[in-house]
Amino acid sequence: MKGPNFIALHKLFDEIVDAAEEAMDLIAERVVQLGGTAEGTIQVATRRSTLREYGLDISADRDHVEALSSALAAFGKGVRQAIDQADELGDKDTADIFTEISRDADKYLWFVEAHLG
Repeated sequence: MKGPNFIALHKLFDEIVDAAEEAMDLIAERVVQLGGTAEGTIQVATRRSTLREYGLDISADRDHVEALSSALAAFGKGVRQAIDQADELGDKDTADIFTEISRDADKYLWFVEAHLG
């Protein structure tokens, strides 16, 4: 990434990665608690992801902000669908986990989009 906001964005992106890892752990733990198997390999995640592939050809900080903003918005939409599905199944604990993740996704989307204005 290149641009005048390199340091600030790098720190923000690291914070988002940390939050994503925490969310993955919460989901994996819940899957196991419910008797499932947490399939946490990068191959499975890549194959099952509904997010658009992140462009490897971008370097300008604004382009990264736009790409991450789009990914966070799509992710947030998917998490809200998961909240609804968990509610429909009567699983309030899982819905609560997804609600926590949704709040973080919305917060980080707001932080990232602040760099567009």
